[in-house]
Amino acid sequence: MSGVRHHRSISRDSHGSPKPPRSPSPPCQTFHPSILPRSVPTPALVESVAGGAHYAGVKVDSDAVLRHRRSSSHRHHTELNADHQRVLDDLTELFCCRPTLEILERSWSKDAVFEDPLCKCKGFNEFAAQWFALPKLFSKSEQISKRVMSSTDNPNRLIYSQTQEYTTKFLKKKKVIESIIIVDLDENERIIRLVDQWGGQDLPTRYGASLLRTLNAKIAPWIIHVPKVKT
Repeated sequence: MSGVRHHRSISRDSHGSPKPPRSPSPPCQTFHPSILPRSVPTPALVESVAGGAHYAGVKVDSDAVLRHRRSSSHRHHTELNADHQRVLDDLTELFCCRPTLEILERSWSKDAVFEDPLCKCKGFNEFAAQWFALPKLFSKSEQISKRVMSSTDNPNRLIYSQTQEYTTKFLKKKKVIESIIIVDLDENERIIRLVDQWGGQDLPTRYGASLLRTLNAKIAPWIIHVPKVKT
């Protein structure tokens, strides 16, 4: 048996030609889902072109953001222009329980939409009542922190986060609310939609919760006095 040599057989095709060796299989790749919550936008997410990002039903136009970033003539995505700065300052006044008709007329469209976990308002009468209700419910509201996450011209949108401390008027209890606020503006630099996400979470959309939010918006103008707009 020692004189017998063993030869490896070579695979051949139907014409008798040797077949080329098979290429090795590619390595197996395992993809793990992101641990970041879907609802909380980050600066990297805002300026990326990853599809599917959304903020409580407000779709972020990633293509528009990309066009904005590519243009050297535009500002940095967290740098505010004069109109966005004015809107941000006015919103700070509103969240700090200092509403005025001047602010609402200057920075809000008459048919704007305002949403938070407690209400879903459409039109001046409904959203104005919500702002003028704050000083009746809270003796103090203080902004602890604020950070601009995105400020773009196309779409005309401002996104920022804030931490607000509210003190109830009668029980003097303090409540801290962290929010992500998405503000869409029209061509006149007035708010047409504002979504206030408490804790960066999607707003409740179940039928019962959505009905209560709408009902809250309808009832508030009947019990909260809003100064009349001068004509």
